[in-house]
Amino acid sequence: MSPHVRTRADLWRWRRHKILLIVAALPLVIGGWVTAAIAAPPVHGPVRPVQAVRPVTGPDLDCTLTIPNAPLTARGLATPYILSATTPAAGPCHESDSAQSAFAQAAVYDPATGAISVYDPLVVDAGHGAALAPGVPAIPAGAVVGIWFGYNGNNLTIRSARGAGLAPDHCVDGLGESVFSQFAYCNAKAFFAAVNTGIATHKLVVPALGTANDGQPCPTTRDFSIVDQDQSDNVTTRYLVTAGGRTAQDTSANAARLPDADVLSNPSDNALLDEFVDTALGCTPWTVRDLGGGTATSLALDEIQANADQARPAALVPLNDPMTTVGGARSAAKTDLYRVGVDQASLPAGGNPRTYCQDMDSIQSARLKHDANLFAGAPSPAAAAAINLFTFLAARLSASFHHLGCARFGLADPVSSESVDDAGAVTAVTFAS
Repeated sequence: MSPHVRTRADLWRWRRHKILLIVAALPLVIGGWVTAAIAAPPVHGPVRPVQAVRPVTGPDLDCTLTIPNAPLTARGLATPYILSATTPAAGPCHESDSAQSAFAQAAVYDPATGAISVYDPLVVDAGHGAALAPGVPAIPAGAVVGIWFGYNGNNLTIRSARGAGLAPDHCVDGLGESVFSQFAYCNAKAFFAAVNTGIATHKLVVPALGTANDGQPCPTTRDFSIVDQDQSDNVTTRYLVTAGGRTAQDTSANAARLPDADVLSNPSDNALLDEFVDTALGCTPWTVRDLGGGTATSLALDEIQANADQARPAALVPLNDPMTTVGGARSAAKTDLYRVGVDQASLPAGGNPRTYCQDMDSIQSARLKHDANLFAGAPSPAAAAAINLFTFLAARLSASFHHLGCARFGLADPVSSESVDDAGAVTAVTFAS
């Protein structure tokens, strides 16, 4: 295909349309995953300009997830979450539609042993059962459970099955009526407090990051070389989905019973790091026992390791993160609520948007250029958006620069131009300096 060069002036207009369109309407199959572009910019809160580019016939991107009773117990974890339309008149929500899929991921900390394990609760459509019933996890007595949620659409609302609101189960999906959009959590504060006590008393030992093939420390979710406009969001959960649209937990036993099922995933910063960047750099993500079988990564593990090992400057969710704004305006209260969910210090720590932009711009572009050959030889998380990991990360950096409004601080987009093929996939980039 013939290349087409896009300058910085038209780069953003193309990218905003292209990436949002991928998320809204184009399921991709990447290594057997039914998914959408990883970490593509969602549209947050009540203002939804994505409708300008979303196909009229496309699915509604605002869905609600109903939490079962006693979600922090073994029985609650094994009870499927119910996905439904937030506004029924806008159309139904289907878990099997990768533009609407929601995901749950739990982490279990046992203070008696210092062990962490993970478990992926299942999400099903309203009025439909699971393809295979979830297994009931064995939760140690006295264990502390946290749950995190990811979403492939625009705005995910969490509600309680018992109609008592979110507070009794320590769940948070935003500030008042302003949801985070693709992220929510339950009992994260208590979970991380217990984990941090375990670390302080040497009951829990966090594995060292290790050294990457480029000679630098392996990155974390708080490394400016990897963050985007809404860091520390979404989860690493996968589900099996049948041709009839029913879901099951992605376990070896279930996969054997459902050999024709596809794998549905939540494209996330965590999956990008754990499954693509770490592999390209020769790093090993932290995995623990999966109570559903085998071992697994998780958002909680990534944040614990980042909290323990990330060198300064560490990236913390900034005030200009689109997920923490309210009606487009910065909100310290909402930003702090988000930070609680990923065990980050409250403001004013790391709260200067200009400094965040500057560090992301300089540190990430420097490592991308340094590791260009490593990343260029690695597969793209979204082949329809970029031909390899290098061009994907460079395009993601430029998009993040614009979503965070970094130009208003007198900074320049680190990517001055891109080349794309006839299908619109980024094939090459030119850095501004």
